[in-house]
Amino acid sequence: MRAVVRHEYGDTSVLRVEEIEEPALEPGRIIVDVAAAGVNMAEWHMMTGEPRIMRLSTGIRRPRQPVLGQDVAGIVTAVGAGVTEFTVGDAVFGSARASWATRASARADLLQPLPDGVSFEQAAAVPMSGFTALQALRAAGQLDGARVAITGAAGGVGSYAIQLASSRGANVTAVCRGTKAGFARDLGADEVIDYTTADPTNDASRFDAVLDFAGSLPITRWERAIRPGGTLILGGGEEGGRLLGPLSRSIRAPFARGIRVVTLVASANGNDIAELAAALASGTLRSTHTQSYPFADASRAVDALRSARHAGKIALTP
Repeated sequence: MRAVVRHEYGDTSVLRVEEIEEPALEPGRIIVDVAAAGVNMAEWHMMTGEPRIMRLSTGIRRPRQPVLGQDVAGIVTAVGAGVTEFTVGDAVFGSARASWATRASARADLLQPLPDGVSFEQAAAVPMSGFTALQALRAAGQLDGARVAITGAAGGVGSYAIQLASSRGANVTAVCRGTKAGFARDLGADEVIDYTTADPTNDASRFDAVLDFAGSLPITRWERAIRPGGTLILGGGEEGGRLLGPLSRSIRAPFARGIRVVTLVASANGNDIAELAAALASGTLRSTHTQSYPFADASRAVDALRSARHAGKIALTP
């Protein structure tokens, strides 16, 4: 089968499309014929091997797993022992192992039936960004009536966080480029701050919670913008150096004054993927997929993600 691989850490020049062996069928797992795969900042980190602390689990000198990708949507082609939820031919989406390939292996509990009216590309653009947004909002606490700021609001996680926070009764301030203000408002943002012309931390005690997915502002700046006792959730950002990356801000979290700081380390969760599937099916949540690239152009897709060329989410197709 074909897959997007990299055999060394580096920039997008290390990405190749190669023929590799198909994944073996294991108990409790499903083989999916991939129709689309999501593109996330997680893939950029796995590609570059940065922050370098992550190499303790991914491989010190070179990656142990050459194939990238987690988000997946496609057709079930085989089911392992003990799987009763799905049968061959079912259309599914969710989280898989090494999804930037024509076939991928997934735990059955991390897949859901493809909702009616949702395309494979739209579905593949949801899982990781969606469950990260869900977990961040849970960490934020009570949302009904709360004033919530979301940085990186026109990106993957932010675009789902806007919708989910708004549906839970929050007053949402989206922090993004002014050129993407209409996109953010269409998702449910009540207010938009163009970070290129205005400082989102300028007004004292304005927010009950901040979901900081862009990660460029220090905690001390957010202290003045969050009410006493409010919450700052650190959920990404690519600043902070090659060793610790975004985790470098978390080291300072215990010294925050007057606010609670939560470092979010999101992980795939079957209940969250089921919640996202239900929200897509009901129309409460809509996919923010806006652009697709073929596997052969995976490097262009990652470059586009890094440069925030497109609002919303990017998908890869075989």
